[in-house]
Amino acid sequence: MKHLLIIFSTFLFSLTIISCKSSDDGSTSTDNTTTDNTTSSSELFVAVGDNGTILTSSDGTTWTSRTSGSSDNFSNVHYTNELLVIRGDSGTILTSSDGISWTSRESGSSNKLKGISYGNDLFVISGDSGTILTSSDGTTWTSRTSGTSNNLRGNKFVNELFVISGDSGTIITSSDGITWTSRTSGTSNNLRKVIFENELFVVLGKTGTILTSSDGITWTSRTSGTSNFLRGVTYANSTFVTVGYNGTILTSTDATTWTSRTSGTSNNLLRVNYANSTFVTVGDNGTILTSTDATTWTSRTSGTSNNLRRVPYGKSTFVIVGNSGTILTSSDATTWTSRTSGTGNNLNGVRYIE
Repeated sequence: MKHLLIIFSTFLFSLTIISCKSSDDGSTSTDNTTTDNTTSSSELFVAVGDNGTILTSSDGTTWTSRTSGSSDNFSNVHYTNELLVIRGDSGTILTSSDGISWTSRESGSSNKLKGISYGNDLFVISGDSGTILTSSDGTTWTSRTSGTSNNLRGNKFVNELFVISGDSGTIITSSDGITWTSRTSGTSNNLRKVIFENELFVVLGKTGTILTSSDGITWTSRTSGTSNFLRGVTYANSTFVTVGYNGTILTSTDATTWTSRTSGTSNNLLRVNYANSTFVTVGDNGTILTSTDATTWTSRTSGTSNNLRRVPYGKSTFVIVGNSGTILTSSDATTWTSRTSGTGNNLNGVRYIE
């Protein structure tokens, strides 16, 4: 009998351990989709825009307005470390754990806030007039000395390094988010976007500027073959795809040698994304172009003349947001459906949280 009791006790202990392990959820993130099953904001689209606009949707079809408590213009929304962070004009920072209820945070700045990244347990926000703010929890923010008064835009953390790009060729880096070092970019053009793909930093800017770096410290200018402002870039299928003003589309396998592709439009292209085996780029005057190989592009009917700004993918759905409250959805990137946003304000950013 004593022997049977020991066996039964051991069995119960094993069940307890198995149950604990099954509740341990991991999390991963990409530029467009963040997975974190430990928060109540799972499977949610969050869109932000002018005049304090915040909208949420569980499916991309039906949208609900949320109270922001602000009339500022919001540039985009970021999700990491189980926290949604909105930044915008006049030093605005809002945070939320679920996308529904939002809390205003004191930034100590009145400058427009543009870029955000997270690394080494630290949020880093960049903005106009050399603004850099850091926070370990998203609640309390501290101003840091950037060493520049130029507007700061692109913001990326990778390989234990924060890299921020900005106007007048500004590139600054930091290993801790606190002390920043200026790097030589070799250009005085305004720099906008910074990504890290295929073991390479890539920065885009005005006048066709493309810079690359393997370490974020030493930068090399690449010949783009265009003088147009380059606004968006993605990497998929071993190919970099860059889009910009006047219908510019460039592709490269190594970010060194770039090839111009025929877009079939002269409208400005603002963003590009890859999902569901399809490249999608969006831009001014309702422009939507798609491609399966990044070489041949097809124009799609958007049903709107409003400027389109972002195109993330989630729940097997592409969601585009744009001016005048425009929201479009598609399951295949070919046929697009207009959705009711309930607002006439410009929508500047949208993110899918999984």
